[in-house]
Amino acid sequence: MLVTKDLTVRFGGHVAVNAVSCTFKPGTLTAIVGPNGAGKTTFFNLISGQIKATSGEVTLNGNNLAGLSPSARTRAGLGRAFQLTNLFPNLSVLENVRLAVQAARSGAHLRGLNLWSVWSDHKALTQLSEEVLEAVAMNDKQNTPVASLPHGDQRKLEVALLMALEPDVFMFDEPTAGMSADEAPVILDLIRKLKDDKRKTILLVEHKMDVVRELADRIIVLHNGTLVADGDPATVIASPVVQEAYLGVSPTPAQAEPAEGPRQAQGGRNGEDV
Repeated sequence: MLVTKDLTVRFGGHVAVNAVSCTFKPGTLTAIVGPNGAGKTTFFNLISGQIKATSGEVTLNGNNLAGLSPSARTRAGLGRAFQLTNLFPNLSVLENVRLAVQAARSGAHLRGLNLWSVWSDHKALTQLSEEVLEAVAMNDKQNTPVASLPHGDQRKLEVALLMALEPDVFMFDEPTAGMSADEAPVILDLIRKLKDDKRKTILLVEHKMDVVRELADRIIVLHNGTLVADGDPATVIASPVVQEAYLGVSPTPAQAEPAEGPRQAQGGRNGEDV
């Protein structure tokens, strides 16, 4: 289980993420939404270690991740995909996945120079890599240089690398960004498959509300770095605070009446997950 407690970062006098407390449970896909500049990607960067928090903490399965580098957090169980692909363009598809498989597993490749054990281990790593590529329907492109892949296939390959790392938490930052209408469904299908594994936790930053409605079990809304709403998709999307903060629609007097709805932050503090 992934937990953020009062997670905050300041850049000079600007508070980019303000005391955000959330619990993300296995078997749940949580969409993180909000207007541009709301702090969504910064929140992701704090969790994965790309940015050091000013205060607050991140824990995974009870372990405090404070002070850990991004690579150490990956080894601890956090898998992160970025808005821009983060691949080795001059290596083949198979070589990219094999590096991820190799990084996530112990074996002879991490020990001495016994050629037989290294060869045997290399064969096992290759077989695991091919299984990952088969899961994302890219086995026929395993020898293709990554630089020559279309953008959609590069995004698929990045998901394959995350799968190869076998994380407890998958973090997708706008996974369909820059993809055509024909390419995007492939990535969404892969995320649907990941959802089937109820041991995994998925976090998704996404601007496309149709994608959010279809995939999310839960939505949290950030606005000016503060958590302003948290709940099931239908209730959150319909709430006045989201209509105004995210969609730019001012609530009518009737909508502004106090009503049952998603949890909203009070007094600048954020409650725990319900």
